[in-house]
Amino acid sequence: MGSSGDESEIRRAELAAAVTRAGSGDRQALRFVYEATSAKLFGVVLRILKDRSEAEDVLQEIYLTIWRKGGDFDSSRASPISWLVAIARNRAIDRLRSGSQLRRSAPLEEAAEVADLAPLASDLLEAEGERNKLSGCLDELEERQSQAIRAAFMDGFTYEQLAESANVPLGTMKSWIRRGLMRLRECLER
Repeated sequence: MGSSGDESEIRRAELAAAVTRAGSGDRQALRFVYEATSAKLFGVVLRILKDRSEAEDVLQEIYLTIWRKGGDFDSSRASPISWLVAIARNRAIDRLRSGSQLRRSAPLEEAAEVADLAPLASDLLEAEGERNKLSGCLDELEERQSQAIRAAFMDGFTYEQLAESANVPLGTMKSWIRRGLMRLRECLER
């Protein structure tokens, strides 16, 4: 079981990190999540809705949710696939309850009353500015601190994994990250 279990844990960690990165606007990460999960999620949705076209629409909504809320995923509370299946199930049930089949036959004039759920351009610009500021502040840190923080918080590596790969004691790695985070906070508050 050792090798198979290790591979499963590695895949789970990769998926968890990709979900989080997708929520931060990383298109490659979203593509990875889609390729790794779309067949399973489509099956879940199709089983509930029993309509391929509806299931395809809901599947798209699921990945939009991941794009918007992937940063909220907490791997300490659930596995990434469990979190994604819960989203898929909830979206499919919401679609059933909304009676979307009935809405399809609504008059075209009612389209003017449909809310646009896309983020506002000003929100996108603000988020981009925050990402740029974070990136600039990370670049101001010592290289080892910046790399450790990026690996821990953006790639999902544990402190133990980082200490092992840098060939330093765990306490040293934790200190690097803690001091780096304090400097990062100071930079972001300027």
